[in-house]
Amino acid sequence: MPAITASMVAELRAKTDAPMMECKKALTEAEGDMGKAEELLRVKLGSKAGKAAARITAEGAITAVVQGGVGAIVEVNCETDFVTKNDSFLAFARACADLVAKSAPADAAALSGLPYVQDGFGPTVEDVRKGLIGKIGENIAVRRFKRYEGPSKLASYLHGTRIGVIVEYDGDEVAAKDVAMHVAAMKPVSLQSSEVPAELIEKERAVAAGKAAEDAKAAEAAGKPVQSAEIVAKRIEGSVQKYLKEVSLFNQAFVKNDKQSVEQMLKAANTKVLGFTLYVVGEGIEKKVDDFAAEVAAQVAAAKGG
Repeated sequence: MPAITASMVAELRAKTDAPMMECKKALTEAEGDMGKAEELLRVKLGSKAGKAAARITAEGAITAVVQGGVGAIVEVNCETDFVTKNDSFLAFARACADLVAKSAPADAAALSGLPYVQDGFGPTVEDVRKGLIGKIGENIAVRRFKRYEGPSKLASYLHGTRIGVIVEYDGDEVAAKDVAMHVAAMKPVSLQSSEVPAELIEKERAVAAGKAAEDAKAAEAAGKPVQSAEIVAKRIEGSVQKYLKEVSLFNQAFVKNDKQSVEQMLKAANTKVLGFTLYVVGEGIEKKVDDFAAEVAAQVAAAKGG
C-alpha cells in the first residue's frame, strides 16, 4: 500500500471539507486511491444527516427569484447564524429558488427529488442537502416555498438573507418594489382588514379585554368610577379596529411617506397589488435557548460530587 502523505490528506480535505483524521482514515481504507477515499467520505458524511435531523434549524436564508411572469421564494434553514454566511449553503438556497421557479414542484418532497449537483454531491437536491450536512456539520432543511406564475407581474425584495418578499401586481414596477420593501419593514398579515385571519382578531380582542379588566380592577382599588360594560365593549372594539388597520397592508402608513397610506400611494401610481408573500427566517420555529450558567453550575456540582 502506498504511503499516505500529508499532501494527499490535504487534497482530500480540500475536496470534501472533512476533518483531517477522517480524510487520513479514508485514504488508508482506500489504500491511497483518492477517488475511492472521496466516495468513502461521502458515505460517512451522508450518515451524519440522520444524526443532525433532530437538531432545530431556526436560522437560515430566504432566497427569491423572478424571471418574467414566474417567481419563487424559498426558506432554507440551518442551526446557527454562522452557517448563513457559508458560500455552499447560500448557493444551495439560491438553487432551490431557481428549481422551484423552473420546475414547479408540488411540495418540499418533490423539490428534494429534482436533479441537482453541487460541491460534488448529487444527483438530486436531497443528496446535495445530505452531503452539505456532512460537509458543513449542521442540519439543513428546506422549510417552505411559494411559486407564482400567471398574467400578473412580480416584484421581489430581499433584506439581506433574513427577510424576503414577493409582490404580485399590475401597474408600475417602481411602486411595486416600494411595496415589497414596505412589506419587509412593516410585516402586514393581509392586504386589507377584511382578510386578517379570524384567530388573530380573536387574540387581539382577548388582549384588549384583559387590559380593560385590569383597568377596571385598578379603578376599583383606587376608589374611582368603573366604566360601564357598554363603554368597555366600545373600547375593546376600538382596539380591535386599530389593530386591523395596523396589520393590513393597504391601511398602513407608507414607509417612504407616512402622510399617505399604501393604498393612496398605489392609487397615485395607478398600480394594483393583488397579493404578497412575506418570509422571515425562523418565523414560528421555537429556538433552543442554552442556559450556559446553569450548564456550568451543573458541571461544577458534578465535579464536586465526584
